[in-house]
Amino acid sequence: MIRCVRMWTGEDGNSLFEEGFIDMAEGMRGDAVGKPVKALELSFQETISGGSYEWHQDPVPRFVITLSGTLEFEVKSGAKFTIKPGDILLAQDNSGSGHTWRLIGDEPWRRAYVVYADGSDLQFKPATKE
Repeated sequence: MIRCVRMWTGEDGNSLFEEGFIDMAEGMRGDAVGKPVKALELSFQETISGGSYEWHQDPVPRFVITLSGTLEFEVKSGAKFTIKPGDILLAQDNSGSGHTWRLIGDEPWRRAYVVYADGSDLQFKPATKE
């Protein structure tokens, strides 16, 4: 399982989020394997340690794959979540009030942005509430 946080715009125009994972099945050699998702664009970005970004939305729905750095995200309700290396953010809050983020610690934030095709099966599964 790969940890994934999905962020989207709610009916009130504010960003919401839920924790979950990328659904994967058993593959060869005992590996866990996810279904392919058609990618339209792949890009990389790096922000130096101490960086932050004020209120904004993501420009397009996309996966944000964190390679290094730990971040704290916040939405207008004041709710927060953390993203660490190896986590995936499924950024779908492309309108409304948006979110902020800030880097925690001394590492730069290195990430890959993967814009996916409309209609893709994104394999996101919400975490079960216990």
